[in-house]
Amino acid sequence: MFKTIKRIIGWCGALKHRLYAGFAVSLFSTWFTAAPIMIAAYTIGLLIDEARGGPQFNQNWIWLSLVLTAGFVLLRFLFDYLRARFQESISYELAARDRLAVGNILKRVSLGYFQKVNTGEILNAVTTGLNILENMGIRMIDTMVGGYLNCLCIFICLAFFNPLVSVIAIAGVALSYLFLLGISHYSMKHAPAAAAADRDMASATVEYARGLAVVKSFGQDGAAMSNMKKACGDSKRIRLKIECGFIPNNCGHLLMLRLASVCLVGSSAYLGMSGQMPFSVMLMFCLFSFTIFSSVEPIADTAHVLGVIDEAMDQLDRLNTEDYIDEAGKDIRLDRFDIAFQNVSFGYDSRTILDQVSFAIPQNTMTAIVGPSGGGKTTICNLLARFYDVWDGNVTVGSHDVREFTCDSLLSHMSMVFQNVYLFHDTIRNNICFGKPDATEEEMTLAAKMACCHEFISALPDGYDTMVGEGGSTLSGGEKQRVSIARAILKNAPIVILDEATASVDPENEHLIQQAISCLTRGKTIITIAHRLATIEHADQILVIDGGRVAQRGTHDELMAQEGIYQNFVSIRQSAEGWKLA
Repeated sequence: MFKTIKRIIGWCGALKHRLYAGFAVSLFSTWFTAAPIMIAAYTIGLLIDEARGGPQFNQNWIWLSLVLTAGFVLLRFLFDYLRARFQESISYELAARDRLAVGNILKRVSLGYFQKVNTGEILNAVTTGLNILENMGIRMIDTMVGGYLNCLCIFICLAFFNPLVSVIAIAGVALSYLFLLGISHYSMKHAPAAAAADRDMASATVEYARGLAVVKSFGQDGAAMSNMKKACGDSKRIRLKIECGFIPNNCGHLLMLRLASVCLVGSSAYLGMSGQMPFSVMLMFCLFSFTIFSSVEPIADTAHVLGVIDEAMDQLDRLNTEDYIDEAGKDIRLDRFDIAFQNVSFGYDSRTILDQVSFAIPQNTMTAIVGPSGGGKTTICNLLARFYDVWDGNVTVGSHDVREFTCDSLLSHMSMVFQNVYLFHDTIRNNICFGKPDATEEEMTLAAKMACCHEFISALPDGYDTMVGEGGSTLSGGEKQRVSIARAILKNAPIVILDEATASVDPENEHLIQQAISCLTRGKTIITIAHRLATIEHADQILVIDGGRVAQRGTHDELMAQEGIYQNFVSIRQSAEGWKLA
């Protein structure tokens, strides 16, 4: 239990001083809470003593006690406010910091990381895990640490008047703590299973949402829902199991505190009636017995989530300990942009995709990559952008190995248009300006015109301020492709990578976009993956990739003069493009 508290305090980092200040203020608040009870007990004692023939009650004390009580109540609320100011915002600041940190980590890890870690685990860590820390972490520490510190203050007060009675109170808290350990142990034991159920549920939900179009088209909603139903059922069962283990220990915890309160009243009454304790002190102890454990009772609820918090912190630790792909990288500014692959081998898991691939791309030239599906064309672009690290050999840009760069400095020299276009849930304007946020209106509009998307954007109700659905779902495939091309044109990087950049463009716009790409790529180093002859036949060199190797290399005319894959490829493409209905 205290191990988790220590971890949360460590999580606070530079904000620890605010946490400790909150504890100190909370102690004063406890004293200010106890003071009115002591004043009330003392006043009642004086009145009863007068009624029993004791000293005459001083009437001025009534006004003084009212002023003191009002002052202590105001001080209590003031110090409660200060405690909230010191502590309550800590978790929100830390959660925001960690969410941004996770985003930075995911940006800097190899894409291979996402093959071994599913989306549900990442989503669960950033949302559910950090939500638990955000809403329960600091509150749990305040409840547990503050609760016991407050109790300690009252014990000291009780011990000052009567040590024997304070021992009863301490015994009640000690016995209740044994049940809290049971709650904590049960929570820790089942927290990993609960976290796994949450991850599975998140993964199943994401998978179901992403595949909904396929589900509807094949009418298999029942089969698709089975994974989601199982994940939700598993989550329900583990939560109920944890709750069932919590109830008996919580009842024992509360029972020990209630029994201690009864014993406090009984022992105080006995000592008071037997003359071993002043009547006013007896009243004070009896009044304290109803509130003395109020700060300890809620600890059961915090101990209940200790294991969940611990598991959430484990998820964060696993993310934070992931190796950055550019850990040793430096910010390098290039003055030349030639590219070379030297004996590069690479694959996914144990499957080899590229085997000893070597080629050179001179600066300011266009290289087209063609070949059968699965041959390694997109993998070459991924290695150049350092989305993955090579198994063997090296990839250089401007005579610098890509492993010498930070990811940001390497990619600052590249514009990329992917086959599967992704647009952010934002305005079209912000999607186009993503690679150059400080672009002027004229620059953005010119890029859109070059990409042949200005006309359809202008026809939208809000023009460039039209919101795009997640992933670009509110635009057609061709419209998304053109917006993506506009984004690359605006960035104006010296190296341009086009992965089937015109794959989703309709024939009417293809010629115009080819011209726009020609303008974009003039004076730049270009790598294009394409199957359309219009895209590749004017390339400075064509690389034919087959079976993870460079099978052929040369210009269009040179390769057409050779028997081989490229000649067959062109023949098939011409037949396919010239087909007509009988």
